[in-house]
Amino acid sequence: MAKKTKTEPETQETASGFNAVTFVEETKEELGKVVWPSRQQLISESAAVLMMVILSATLIYLVDNFFSWASVQVFG
Repeated sequence: MAKKTKTEPETQETASGFNAVTFVEETKEELGKVVWPSRQQLISESAAVLMMVILSATLIYLVDNFFSWASVQVFG
């Protein structure tokens, strides 16, 4: 008889195939690998995102007003 080898570690799973304890442990392990930004980096990148959103919204507003004005000139 040939000896069976396992390539994956044995885990105890419930009937649905989900083990909450293993999930929490693996989640904590993955969060430990995350490189969190510094406070200064978080503030500067958040400000950059807000500025781009404001710029984009302003541009869309201006283009919309231009086309509204143009449609009144052509069809009004």
